[in-house]
Amino acid sequence: MKKAILSSFIIATSINAMPIQSVKFNGLLHLSDESASEISGLKVGSEFSDEIANRAIINLYKQGYFQNIYIEENDGNVVVNLTEKPVIAKIDINGVVTNDQKAIEQIIDIKKGQMYDEFALNNTKIRIRQFYEARGYFDTVVTTDISPINENENSLHITLIVNRGENITIENVHLIGSNALDYSDIEPVVANKSREFMGWMWGLNDGKAKIYELPSDSEKIQDEYLKKGYLDAIVSAPSLNTHFDNYKADLSYYISEGEIYKTGNISINAPEFLELDTENIISDFKLQKGDILNSSKMKLDAQKLEDLVANKGFAYAKVYPRTNKNSDYTADIIYEVIPEEKVYIREVVISGNDRTADRIIRRELYLTEGNLYNKTDLMDSKNTLKRTGYFEDVQIIEKRVSKDQIDLEVAVKETNTGSIVGGIGYGSSDGLLLNAGVSDSNIFGTGYKGSIMVDKSDDTLSGNINLTNPRVNDSLYSLGGGIFANDYNWDEYDERNYGANIVAGRQIGRYINAYISYQIERSQIDGLDEFYRDAGYKNGINIKSAITPSISFNNTDDYYIPRSGIIASTSLEYAGLGGDMEFFKNRTTFNIYQGLQDYINMDLIFRYKSGFGYIFNDDSSKLPINEKLFLGGINSIRGYDSRSVTPKKNICNPKSNSGGIIPGCKIIETGGKISFNNSFELSFPIINRLKMRGVLFYDYGMIGHSDINEIKRSSAGAGIEWMTPIGPLQLFYAQALDNKQGDDTSSFEFTIGRRF
Repeated sequence: MKKAILSSFIIATSINAMPIQSVKFNGLLHLSDESASEISGLKVGSEFSDEIANRAIINLYKQGYFQNIYIEENDGNVVVNLTEKPVIAKIDINGVVTNDQKAIEQIIDIKKGQMYDEFALNNTKIRIRQFYEARGYFDTVVTTDISPINENENSLHITLIVNRGENITIENVHLIGSNALDYSDIEPVVANKSREFMGWMWGLNDGKAKIYELPSDSEKIQDEYLKKGYLDAIVSAPSLNTHFDNYKADLSYYISEGEIYKTGNISINAPEFLELDTENIISDFKLQKGDILNSSKMKLDAQKLEDLVANKGFAYAKVYPRTNKNSDYTADIIYEVIPEEKVYIREVVISGNDRTADRIIRRELYLTEGNLYNKTDLMDSKNTLKRTGYFEDVQIIEKRVSKDQIDLEVAVKETNTGSIVGGIGYGSSDGLLLNAGVSDSNIFGTGYKGSIMVDKSDDTLSGNINLTNPRVNDSLYSLGGGIFANDYNWDEYDERNYGANIVAGRQIGRYINAYISYQIERSQIDGLDEFYRDAGYKNGINIKSAITPSISFNNTDDYYIPRSGIIASTSLEYAGLGGDMEFFKNRTTFNIYQGLQDYINMDLIFRYKSGFGYIFNDDSSKLPINEKLFLGGINSIRGYDSRSVTPKKNICNPKSNSGGIIPGCKIIETGGKISFNNSFELSFPIINRLKMRGVLFYDYGMIGHSDINEIKRSSAGAGIEWMTPIGPLQLFYAQALDNKQGDDTSSFEFTIGRRF
């Protein structure tokens, strides 16, 4: 008597019920006899029948190991004969480049060590074709070569032979029926673009069709109409007319525009317990009554309203804008607010901080266990952590645990805070400029900041050591200090100074810090000739004892590459607490950062940076030259040597020699009492995965003794910003635009370890 299954077809014979005397399995490789007996249900002493045999065959076949199964029975002795599917021992993919092969290996359904399955193999072919279609290649052909290994039919070598298809190139994009928009209006937002001349160049459109993004392109075009008030606009599905003899195509959309709608009445429909000042909120919306209705502004207003409600503890609040069209082509907007329940923070979990202590992160959070949820506090916590410079990325993940409780996971990705800091440049007067040192803004994960720096050029040698605790005992107070020494061999004189400083500070609110510092410095100036002495400068030793109160504001969203926010500071140095000099010196900086992604759908960052200096001293001739103001260099006006932009004075004195009295004149650098410099920068991505960006800039500065317009200089150029493993790198090429005879200029400047 025999009962068998071949593939998935069962052949039944009549078997009388009888007790099983013995069970034997022939052909098992991947299962033990015990496992096969358990799966099949065939056991000595149990009853054997037609139904039991059928069930045993089906149970074994479901395991996926077998392609043939049949059962023989003789006087209660049962023999189960099995033929296992062959195993895939080797897989090769031919006809593809290395990068494609790695990607294909991740998406195919067959793997080394799996049982051979024809369905999985066919699905693999489909996936390879889809892989190339998603990248714009069509008519890809995938064939297979299947052969046993060493004549062992149970081990197979499968070769996938890929003949990649061709790109479909879009020659033209037609907006049929469109009057309000043309191709240039939709080109920035759609994925499928027409080919440009020399489209193979970086930054130009190559016209390759992206089939899987075509449906969303129709939605993006319709959204552009909605931004312009065309609420009735209808954009058809894309029509790609392809010529497969040359794989070129025309892409068409059929459009019915309708009329432009203006914004009618604006209202907010919200529960009374939210106590929203709706009139004040609406007056602050981007979209106002009478404006052309713009869907983008309406979404921003809805998000703003949603954040306001979330700030009241309603973490899951939703705002749905509805439009009611009127016959006069106006549309009323009703913002429906659904707050759900108030939500409290149950638990805050820190993750990803292999080096930084939990408490260093927690002290920067404005939300903790037991607090009522607040969206602004959440975003401020994230931005504050990013401003520390300790982390490459910060995400605060919200995990709902009940209708009124939420867990927060602060997931950080630490960055290289400890770095070797170095820089190199070249100046026409200073020659090769070098700086080196080590710094760490998060020493051993404690939050302490420290550095040891040395700068060297043909004329200078300087160094300093600094250590700061930004949050003493995790409080709002900071304390730091440092020592420094400098040796300058200027063209006209030598300067040597050394000293120390101590700085104490306190955080005031979320974005403001106040500081007070004390500095004691001994400086010695030698080598000033009679021309400088006649200008009022003297050789000798000076002692400066100065106290400097300062205040700073910082609400940026990142330490190295901020995309929003302001950094501003001002300080007033008073020298005269002992020592032999007395003056007031103000230094003020103002930087603003604005990402343009939301406005032009490009990752551009606009930056404006400025600095102002002023010395309050009625008799500046009593000030040592090293206390005056100078411009030039990477931190003020690029393209000019450091400290080279300064007022100059022509001094004439009689000069004696063995031949008698001969008048002599000389132009000397006097330094300034008032200065202003500013920079306009535009940062753009070059290679995102390497965190490399480009920058275009224009620098302009003014400096004078009594009139700030006395000296004016400007420059323009381009550069690269790169977050390298050893710290941020900046490389600039600058061109002086209005340099005068005698100016010291430089073209290339390079530094590692500075904040962008």
